[in-house]
Amino acid sequence: MYNHIIAYLKTYLKTYSKRTTIKLNELIENAPQGYEREDLAKAVKRIMANNILIAKNIKNNDGRKDPLPLRFTINKNELKKDYIRKIQEYKSKLSNELDLEPFYDEAEEEFDKALPYINKVNEYIISNGLPKETATSQERSFHITGDEKWIDENGGKSVLTKIKIYDKLKIHNGSDPLMLAVNVLAFDKPQHYHLIVENKATFIALLEVLSETEFCSLIFGSGWKIVGNINMLEKQTGLKENNVVYYFGDIDNEGLAIYNSLSEKVSVKLATEFYRALLKTDCKEGKKNQKKKPSALKNFSKHFDLEEQKLILEKLDTGYYWPQEGLNRTELQHIWRNSTWK
Repeated sequence: MYNHIIAYLKTYLKTYSKRTTIKLNELIENAPQGYEREDLAKAVKRIMANNILIAKNIKNNDGRKDPLPLRFTINKNELKKDYIRKIQEYKSKLSNELDLEPFYDEAEEEFDKALPYINKVNEYIISNGLPKETATSQERSFHITGDEKWIDENGGKSVLTKIKIYDKLKIHNGSDPLMLAVNVLAFDKPQHYHLIVENKATFIALLEVLSETEFCSLIFGSGWKIVGNINMLEKQTGLKENNVVYYFGDIDNEGLAIYNSLSEKVSVKLATEFYRALLKTDCKEGKKNQKKKPSALKNFSKHFDLEEQKLILEKLDTGYYWPQEGLNRTELQHIWRNSTWK
């Protein structure tokens, strides 16, 4: 009976957060079916002895042999004492950058729901420290949880704000100008092709032959930045229609996640000719700690045949990857100039 009433009081405060009083009749109406009045009285008096319920007027009671007050003040701090102690004990295990005190006024279920993400944020800070440079919300989300949508769409911003870490993570959501080069000779063609490359070295290598291709622009994606800036393409080129965007990045879990996030924002094609050539080069070891996103892997690998899919899955699963730099300048330029782009 005691635990039942305590649970009800917590639910009551969650439902009526601004109330501080409760009537005896409400406790009776929500008692277990078939309860004994004697059991109820013992439980209520125990709760009063623990200073959780305080009689509003001890003389105003139900008139029974073992009288109970008709109205009580709920001592919220005492009711939540164990819950607050739980938060304090947990806080002692976390980075000092995280503030859990705002959860004192929340229902315990809210803290339990946020806890897995609090742990991920803590792991990120312990491993990396606070970031020194800004990043998009998608990039921060992916590095913290493996889900690039967490901050913007899946409740992440609320959690980060509540634990007072959002501003410290240097999240930048505004659009910056795209870093791109243009081939004005291709602007008058029926289709306007654009190629995004993830890394600077690849951009520099391909820039030399941009004018020899049918592409209108070559864009340096700069990792996750392209996801926040791609909406600037039409504004900067003036090309409003018939744009076909290709993407070429590293074959690693993060590169796949960037492509996946970008493809959910705009229509974008994989530059598969580059990727197929890259798969024929030696893969590198060193990306074992990257976050994995199964849906991104599925969305990427569907563009390749079964043997290629098997190779990609096997190598990424064991911490190997293919950097764009696996293709040298001559190979990159040959593929771009001589492949058929549709």
